[in-house]
Amino acid sequence: MLDGPAGVLEAVTACPRGRPMLATAVILHPHPLYGGTLHNKVVHMLARALNELGIATVRFNFRGVGASTGRFANGVGETEDVQAVIDWVRAQAPQVPLWLAGFSFGAYVALRAAAGANPAGLITVAPAVHLYDFSAVAMPRCPWLLIQGEADEVVPVESVRQWLAGIPVVPEAHFLPGVGHF
Repeated sequence: MLDGPAGVLEAVTACPRGRPMLATAVILHPHPLYGGTLHNKVVHMLARALNELGIATVRFNFRGVGASTGRFANGVGETEDVQAVIDWVRAQAPQVPLWLAGFSFGAYVALRAAAGANPAGLITVAPAVHLYDFSAVAMPRCPWLLIQGEADEVVPVESVRQWLAGIPVVPEAHFLPGVGHF
């Protein structure tokens, strides 16, 4: 458990085995009101893949999810939660580069948090650009990877393509044929 702005935040950490730690990634889960938790399959697999690449991971539940206290706050409070976790990570390992990664709603919050956190890298998976106002979000100043399934039944691939066409900073984008949201 970590101290957060609305109480405690439930968190799970994992470190790479048998190799040096290259970075630490804070991974953000999908929408809390639709069942998103740190145990989400995509979030779990992202953490596992990053661990295999030598990146330690911190998955945590936003306020009001699982054992985390507080109530859902439409992305604003969740961005504050991320900052609290970032502060904790940087206190534990100040010399280790910090990455942010998020899935769906978590991608939106990761982008919001990146503006103030100045991460070394950013990964957004299926950013819910059709549900949230991404126009008010500052674009990251770090390397950015975007992953989007072309058969996503929640986040329409065309909405992501249109959003990418209109932003000044374009990530390295990978569109995966036949891949859905979950």
